[in-house]
Amino acid sequence: MGFKQKMFTYSPWVYHLHAGGCNGCDIELVAALTPRFDVERFGIKLVTSPRHADILIVTGPVTKHIAPFMKRVYMQVPNPKVVVAIGSCACSGGIFNDVEGGETYAILGGADKVIPVDVFVSGCPPKPEAIINGVVKAISILRERCGVVK
Repeated sequence: MGFKQKMFTYSPWVYHLHAGGCNGCDIELVAALTPRFDVERFGIKLVTSPRHADILIVTGPVTKHIAPFMKRVYMQVPNPKVVVAIGSCACSGGIFNDVEGGETYAILGGADKVIPVDVFVSGCPPKPEAIINGVVKAISILRERCGVVK
């Protein structure tokens, strides 16, 4: 295991992909990035390109329109990668699902219908503390995939 492999697990970069929805989870994610909660103390940094990310964060239900773009963004994140679904909509489709829980004419459901998801953070919207906990779980998964021992 090289030095670079070990070091990027201690300062992971995240990319935020908004798939649709009400923006409640996005507001809470931004709150987790602000100085009050300060996820940068864990080395977590938000990046503007999926090509630089180690962790992909998805919010909102997956619409049929966004599904091919979500797959493309997922493929752009270099391996090893971890995907975190934040909020009820990203986890299961939330209130945008059909009454029976199936897909509607515009919504496929949660992010796991399109890409593999490693960590689910439920809530509508989840609190910043829950989001930080989910990202810390994602970091531990990333360390395992890189072969870094705690």
